Amino acid sequence: MKESFKVCFCCVRSFKVKTSEPPQEIKKLFDDYSGDGRMSADEMLRFVIEVQGEKQADANYVKDIFHRLKHHGVFHPRGIHLEGFYRYLLSDFNSPLPPSGEVWQDMNQPLSHYFLYTGHNSYLTGNQLNSRSSTEPIVKALRSGVRVIELDLWPNSSGTEAEVRHGGTLTSTEDLQKCLNAVKENAFVASEYPVVLTLEDHLPPDLQKKVAKMVSKTFGETLFRCTTDEYTECFPSPEALKNKILISTKPPKEYLQTQVSLGSTTDESVKAKKVKDAEELIQDEDEDTVAIEYRDLISIHAGNRKGGLKNCLNGDPNKVIRLSMSEQWLETLAKTRGPDLVKFTQRNILRIFPKTTRIDSSNYDPLVGWIHGAQMVAFNMQSHGKFLWMMQGMFKANGGCGYVKKPDVLLSSGPGGETFDPSSKNLQIKTVLKVKIYNGEGWNMDFSQDHFDRYSPPDFYARIGIAGIPLDTTSHKTETDTDEWFPVWDKEFEFPLRVPELALLYIIVKDYDSNTQNDFAGQTCLPLSEIRPGIRAVRLHDRAGEVYKHPRLLVRFVLEPR
Repeated sequence: MKESFKVCFCCVRSFKVKTSEPPQEIKKLFDDYSGDGRMSADEMLRFVIEVQGEKQADANYVKDIFHRLKHHGVFHPRGIHLEGFYRYLLSDFNSPLPPSGEVWQDMNQPLSHYFLYTGHNSYLTGNQLNSRSSTEPIVKALRSGVRVIELDLWPNSSGTEAEVRHGGTLTSTEDLQKCLNAVKENAFVASEYPVVLTLEDHLPPDLQKKVAKMVSKTFGETLFRCTTDEYTECFPSPEALKNKILISTKPPKEYLQTQVSLGSTTDESVKAKKVKDAEELIQDEDEDTVAIEYRDLISIHAGNRKGGLKNCLNGDPNKVIRLSMSEQWLETLAKTRGPDLVKFTQRNILRIFPKTTRIDSSNYDPLVGWIHGAQMVAFNMQSHGKFLWMMQGMFKANGGCGYVKKPDVLLSSGPGGETFDPSSKNLQIKTVLKVKIYNGEGWNMDFSQDHFDRYSPPDFYARIGIAGIPLDTTSHKTETDTDEWFPVWDKEFEFPLRVPELALLYIIVKDYDSNTQNDFAGQTCLPLSEIRPGIRAVRLHDRAGEVYKHPRLLVRFVLEPR
């Protein structure tokens, strides 16, 4: 079979088109586990247990595999042929992640023991400067499993109502009630575990009181309220908060500063001192200035970064809080006080948000936050790119419920009482991950003939890497398979890992172009803690994280403990 590309009105280039066929190693495995050219149910069960590492598999499991293969026309009552075996390996049923989608981690620990799927400025549809505000991204985020939604609250132009908008920009406004309704109606579609609504409010007390009534009326019994001091020293667990909505906020420092600066004095130095004194006094909630109804809504108290970089991590042993800091603050603290960050996040919640210069709604490296224990690494979900793919990959874990339990290394102390330091150069290798990427298929079914190259079939290559602690972070690249819709790489890479519990594996496929930017051809990101060993079908996703229908890779995963 040939494929032709028209170069000009009188010239046509023709290429011989290969089909997707089993690699030699797959053929040998089939021969080793079959007889007379067919693999029986018993032989398939032996393969699944020994090669795929699925120790709990039984006859019914194999029966299900064979039943699915009937739809491919490659099934025979006495067993499957090589083509049927190959189709099984490339099927959705043979995913590298557990197919059940069940929540399997312990969900009875305090909230501070989990990473939460967290959004930033959840109401924006595009950039941070002049895009439209809407309930649509809120709905999409919640239905994708996001568990932390952020709303910025400001007085409207008349000062009589609160509205949702990105203050100081040209973005449009959205009705607060519509946003609250969107949260209520979609909070538990993707997951029954709690949704945290972070309110970055810039409201005077009278509008806080109005917002409190709206929130209480809208959420009703689903709103979690701390009516006692039970959770002062420890956050409740996700299990205890199922189907509950929590409010997390702090009083409007901006409002208090304005009131102080508009005082009777005209002495600028006195004004500055008053503003500074006001900031020092505002911790969590200020009883005298915050509407009581509003204060009583708050179940996760947001504290101030009092004392600057030097003292912001000095937590109160008798009280737990949520602390927010920018990605720049995090990077600075990570370089100088990594263990202190880890220790702070063992009890308290740390929220990281993008720096203000990310006007295009781009994102930052989430691993910097995660490896230091930050639970709420807030992302612009309307964006694209490698860092968002990592975010999506992380929260494929634990059944996609939006909560991933932090590994013990971030929650406990060492034998000498020391706290984990992600930047340490002395960490020992625990595991070696071997990834063999055989081949890929499916692009010819999802893309037009000239999508990648106008005058020839695509030239695919794959980049495979680990995102984790600094010593574990690395990547490798395959050779480019030229002019092939069905690339064959047959290449194995090794990744020595010191903290595999915090590692993500990513694969990005591109079409090589010598004269222009390489074309994107798919990506995936997988939490290493959940990857099943064996030969797996790795489905690829587009730039937004939506899975392609057909493009996929055949990959073998081997984990060797050290």
